[in-house]
Amino acid sequence: MTHDPSIVMIVDDDDSIRRAVRRLMKSFGLAVETFASAEEFLGSDRLEKTSCLILDVHMPGMDGLQLQQHLVASNHAIPIIFITAFTDDRARVQALKAGAIGYLAKPFADDELLDCIHAALKAPEGAALQPRRQ
Repeated sequence: MTHDPSIVMIVDDDDSIRRAVRRLMKSFGLAVETFASAEEFLGSDRLEKTSCLILDVHMPGMDGLQLQQHLVASNHAIPIIFITAFTDDRARVQALKAGAIGYLAKPFADDELLDCIHAALKAPEGAALQPRRQ
């Protein structure tokens, strides 16, 4: 399933992270929506419109790894990029084995996230995301 335009969904319980990542994505011309929890995302009508999911690992309620498992079990092939403030090699291995595109430790460089987004959206080789001039 392809989405036009690409919509990046951010699921993170930290409002400042949601705002910062949203600002970055918008500066590159990407459509972005944010959610404070996995449950809020799943309860929305946005699942089928998601081109890429930026997902926090540790959240109250359903955590990021549980959301990934839920999506895989229900055959939703959404590229996922995990972001986390906690270094946990077991969680990293689990996320990547289940198909995550990336697993980034906070704070991460903008370029690291953009490289993962680029891979997730399968942009043509050599085509880099470029910031929009305001």
